[in-house]
Amino acid sequence: MNKVFLLLVSMAFLAGCNTVAGVGKDLEKGGEAIQKSAK
Repeated sequence: MNKVFLLLVSMAFLAGCNTVAGVGKDLEKGGEAIQKSAK
């Protein structure tokens, strides 16, 4: 029971990290687009 719970928690944590990294990249691209349009 504990091993399964630990596995699920670690998978959720890793998925969350990947999601946050993806959002950061999207925001970075959006910021670059705004900078280009401002020039």
